[in-house]
Amino acid sequence: MSDETPICSAKGCRAEAVWVLAWNNPKIHTPERRKTWLACEEHREHLSQFLGVRGFLKDVVLLKEWESRDSPSRDS
Repeated sequence: MSDETPICSAKGCRAEAVWVLAWNNPKIHTPERRKTWLACEEHREHLSQFLGVRGFLKDVVLLKEWESRDSPSRDS
């Protein structure tokens, strides 16, 4: 794993991230704002539940799909 490899946001976890959990706290963020946590396969469900019970979780997306959303099209 290189220094560039995204790692899981779970406390103490150093595993490679596979998932992006997009969330927002409606008390402090505008509705369109998205904060992100990264999750490995093992912690995806736990982190999703943590955000979900608070009403913060907006989307769970594979990291490679999330990154491709942000990349400009190569066909332009």
